[in-house]
Amino acid sequence: MSTFPLKPDAERVRSNIESLAAFVDESKPGWTRRPFTGWYQQGRDWLREEMAACGLDVSIDAASNLIGRIAGSEPGLPPIMIGSHTDTVTGGGRYDGIIGVIAGIEIARRLRETGTVLRHPLEIVDFTAEEPSEFGISTIGSRGMVNNLSAEMMDRQDLTGLLLKDGIRMAGGRPELIAGEARNKGDVSLYLELHIEQGPVLEQTGNKLGVVTGIVGIHRYRVTVEGKPNHAGTTPMNMRFDALTGASQMVLELESICRETYAEQVVGTIGKLHVEPNGANVIPGRTVFELEVRSLDADILEGIMRRFQESVHRIAGERKLQAHVDCLSKSEAIRVADDVQQTIRAACRETAPSFDLPSGAGHDANQLARIAPVGMIFVPSRDGRSHCPEEWTEYEDVALGVEAVARALLLFDQKL
Repeated sequence: MSTFPLKPDAERVRSNIESLAAFVDESKPGWTRRPFTGWYQQGRDWLREEMAACGLDVSIDAASNLIGRIAGSEPGLPPIMIGSHTDTVTGGGRYDGIIGVIAGIEIARRLRETGTVLRHPLEIVDFTAEEPSEFGISTIGSRGMVNNLSAEMMDRQDLTGLLLKDGIRMAGGRPELIAGEARNKGDVSLYLELHIEQGPVLEQTGNKLGVVTGIVGIHRYRVTVEGKPNHAGTTPMNMRFDALTGASQMVLELESICRETYAEQVVGTIGKLHVEPNGANVIPGRTVFELEVRSLDADILEGIMRRFQESVHRIAGERKLQAHVDCLSKSEAIRVADDVQQTIRAACRETAPSFDLPSGAGHDANQLARIAPVGMIFVPSRDGRSHCPEEWTEYEDVALGVEAVARALLLFDQKL
């Protein structure tokens, strides 16, 4: 591979990742840094200092996204944006999201250290709350940036009664100004993101970089099943209105539907369950569970959810229960444009062996695609593990990913 002037400092990248990853809730397993918490804010304070130290003008937008900006030689051009997120799932790992933000900061440093000036302005973004939040919504910051946070979403509460709009305000945002300050088509030239693969393909194929061809859509729903709580010892089995057994049948129904064969791969998951009154000797009177389905085909997702909702109401009727299905959020699947893929492929080819693959995880790019072309580069995940403490990516591979993003940035800066 040829010598590249913006080649990242691999040791500095490692040190930055470990420094940012250290801001965690130590009462939780793994690397836990949930949005709208003190640990999350501490990480952002550290990020703000790092951004300022490498010459970025730092601000927080109305949706509470942390943004660092470098002017270009042609300020009339819309910016190229590099970003990701720094929040985690509970019990998560140290690389998911973080490496994309650190990549942007390292590239900004290398631009400054080499005296390289881009034609386009460059924005490095830490998007607020990319992971599913306690409000039942993911990609909160990027949704806000593109004006895809509805009034109903903004008024949702977490389990403590906090409204999402108040959480955004706590994080430095101005929720009342989100719609007016939102980016529109043409306001961003291109969005680029580096991310761990969160799957086994790159490792198993011996490739160091992944050229992302598309990103799945994710539809999330909450199902509430109402029965009647009663004594577990004195109520005969044929006289029970058990919300949990009804919900359990619904859970298995979703698994059955999603295991069928479709034109595009489908996955469905129910990973959150709440039972009331949650006593060993009380028949459950109320069960709430949250589900998601993912695919690159929006029509398939809609069809699956129609079938599932029919099954929910059928099962509830057979068991004499009440059931209600609420849509929490939808992020639509995207296909990365061929010309964007070609440029990223060229950048990766100059860096390390690469492979084309779709993303089975959702990203802030799903939202940015509403207003701009998007592109993503993956680096390998050991054993395909993610969203767990065992999540691991070799730092040498992260550095290769940063270099590939920097190469792509220079190519796009001349083409766009």
